[in-house]
Amino acid sequence: MNKLDHSLLFLRSENARMSLKELGRLMRKSPQLLKYNVSVLEKEGILHDPFYIFDYSYFGLILFRVYFKGVYVKEQDKLKVITELRQNPYVLAVYELVGEFDLSVEFAAPNPSKFNKEFKKIITANPLLKEYKIVLNIVTHIYPRHYLVNSAELLTLYGQKIVGGDREKEEFKPEELAVLGVLLHKPTIRYTKLAKEAGLNIKTVKSILQHLTKRNIIRGCRYLIDKNKLDVTNNRLFLKLHNVDLEYESKLLDFLHDNPEVIQLNKTVGDWDMEIDLESLDKSRIRYIISRLREEFSDLIAGFNLIEVYDYYKRTYLPEYLFKEE
Repeated sequence: MNKLDHSLLFLRSENARMSLKELGRLMRKSPQLLKYNVSVLEKEGILHDPFYIFDYSYFGLILFRVYFKGVYVKEQDKLKVITELRQNPYVLAVYELVGEFDLSVEFAAPNPSKFNKEFKKIITANPLLKEYKIVLNIVTHIYPRHYLVNSAELLTLYGQKIVGGDREKEEFKPEELAVLGVLLHKPTIRYTKLAKEAGLNIKTVKSILQHLTKRNIIRGCRYLIDKNKLDVTNNRLFLKLHNVDLEYESKLLDFLHDNPEVIQLNKTVGDWDMEIDLESLDKSRIRYIISRLREEFSDLIAGFNLIEVYDYYKRTYLPEYLFKEE
């Protein structure tokens, strides 16, 4: 892809609701031309499945990530497992891995007991899901895909988003939940249609969206990128840490923040302490970052493992069960 395509890919993937007029202003291109280019990206499936980033912790939810291995042998078995997991109302994300694990599934539940009950139902009903590891997600840092662009103007548009962590649970009004429920399933819906489906007037809807954004409940709206169609390398690096102190960990976070190939950091409790998602148009860049990590933080890193993230089949940040009528 050329430079124009990378800039467009960056802007559209970071903000799925950005208007063509705003895209045109930022890229100094006509909205008519960009409308065609965007339609090509969507038609070819390079940009797909838009989703809102909601901070689930304000809903009193905990995120659990399960890694399965030996899930399937045949392709039809894989598709069956993935379809069932996508339909589960407690599942936020499903993605395929290559390496030690075959599949990763993210669950949101109000407490460990509820997660355990729902999880046991799933593995009991599906004998293919028999080997797994569970980690508790503490907090997630989401970074823009800065590796796609080198324009100083574009690089300053978006900063990191922090989801999860130590938040006080908030109470939500029925009309707020109505808006959130529509956006969960239709992230790029027009405001007029959103108002109609939520049973509200458009002025109220816009006010609710502004309020939810100001409270950091809504953190953005993105597209998934089909990295296999772009020849983008996508890996997850697992780090086990020791000799941890706040100052040293802060230096590690700064290092990750400053590398454009780092697109996400999960702090976890389990077999490892951090999960670092890396994407690059140049595979050697990932090798370079890992080498620097091992060299500069040798006293902090006790062990690491690298796996390939192959494809996403679901990506949301709130579970559907929150919006189901009792």
